Amino acid sequence: MLDANIKTQLKAYLEKVTHPIEIVASLDDGDKSREMQALLNDLVGLSDRITLTESRDDAQRKPSFSLNRKGANLGVRFAGLPMGHEFTSLILALLQVGGHPPKVEAELIEQIRNLDGEFHFETYVSLSCHNCPEVVQALNLMAVINPNIRHTMIDGALFQQEVDERKVLAVPMVFLNGQIFGQGRMELGEILAKVDTGAAARDAQKLSAKEPFDVLVVGGGPAGAAAAIYAARKGIRTGIVAERFGGQVMDTLGIENFISIKETEGPKLVMALEEHVKQYEVDVMNHQRAAKIVPGDLAEVQLENGGSLKAKTVILATGARWRNMNVPGEKEFSGKGVAYCPHCDGPLFKGKRVAVIGGGNSGVEAAIDLAGIVSHVTLLEFAEDLRADAVLQKKLYSLPNATVIKNAQTTEVTGNAKVSGLMYQDRASSETHWIELEGIFVQIGLLPNTDFLKGTIELTRFGEVIIDAKGHTSVPGLFAAGDCTTVPYKQIIIAMGEGAKASLSAFDHLIRSSAPA
Repeated sequence: MLDANIKTQLKAYLEKVTHPIEIVASLDDGDKSREMQALLNDLVGLSDRITLTESRDDAQRKPSFSLNRKGANLGVRFAGLPMGHEFTSLILALLQVGGHPPKVEAELIEQIRNLDGEFHFETYVSLSCHNCPEVVQALNLMAVINPNIRHTMIDGALFQQEVDERKVLAVPMVFLNGQIFGQGRMELGEILAKVDTGAAARDAQKLSAKEPFDVLVVGGGPAGAAAAIYAARKGIRTGIVAERFGGQVMDTLGIENFISIKETEGPKLVMALEEHVKQYEVDVMNHQRAAKIVPGDLAEVQLENGGSLKAKTVILATGARWRNMNVPGEKEFSGKGVAYCPHCDGPLFKGKRVAVIGGGNSGVEAAIDLAGIVSHVTLLEFAEDLRADAVLQKKLYSLPNATVIKNAQTTEVTGNAKVSGLMYQDRASSETHWIELEGIFVQIGLLPNTDFLKGTIELTRFGEVIIDAKGHTSVPGLFAAGDCTTVPYKQIIIAMGEGAKASLSAFDHLIRSSAPA
């Protein structure tokens, strides 16, 4: 099952295991069970601390297997082969069940231990989803730490009947005690905030008690990380407050235009950014959403949890989010056929008819990728011509199961419990048409995350923060950088440069405002 190179690497990892691991497999006579049996046999052969038995419990999904520690009652289970992006989840689970300490703050571990109640989590994933592993790994860790928590990873492509019955049309989708708990990427802190009802109030109190910062960066994407590093290198008190460290880059799969690195993935780049930031004395306050900014000699950043932070200067680097179509039915069927990540959710639509909205590079790339999975893909573009690179257009037009409709304005998403199709208007003839579909992937660009800034600083009609060449906003002491601003070309490498520039401008402001008259 595993090649020799992977076995060698995995054997070295498993040497860190200090407690015997029991694997209990629930198998049938299918091909996937035979593959799972081969994988588990490989694991047993790599460490004398791992044993394998087969369960005859018909109540368990087949194929699946649980990981346990002898003498303990841990609740980690994989229903399906944890390969692809989930192979890392399997390795981490083996290490943690085997007693290797996780790289998690002691405060979070204590919070998990103190959770009261019974928590049975189930996470539906696709093995090509790069957002799923973070959720799986967080819930596995919680199950290892707290005996009242159980978690099962479920490969949606393997348990299609469950996916249909539970109407799972986007991954990762998490159920808690049989009810929908959340959908989409979630970090450990976000999950804990949802199950630990007192966490928000405790966080607000701690944040409000912090001393004022010299530079406070709002946003943890490439621009925010660069700004924080440049500020911290000046030896001044620096903080980052972010809803999610890494921002939109965490949802980006392939990155091939980051100069000096031929190819990488968004989560890998974010990990490198986080490690770089942590080399300096930067106070990183993750999973915190800004609600309002009150300018002044000490600007106040008010947070949605009721806490607030003060700073002499603030750098706004809140980035952008996927743009919605804003048509009837889109919001109602989000996660029920309307999706925004073809890499994550595409496998759930295998053999089905889908549409892609948007004819830029992202839209055409999505249509090309989906064509290899679905029965048919229809791309709808608002303009008279596609905007994607010529090489991508040529590839799309060569596909036998792809249709391109230009000059088309989507007017409505239709459906009952899930998407059944969409309505669009031919902009040339004004005729209205309906397409029967089971999935719609929206790829029409980004919107700046600046709603909380309205009425505070000057914004364009598109919501972008208006800045000058040095990152100054319309309010002294407030600076901005990256995709939330008027800077042209929303690219990772440009955002980093803009973040560094805004930080240097903030430092210059601090020097000038503190100098004697």
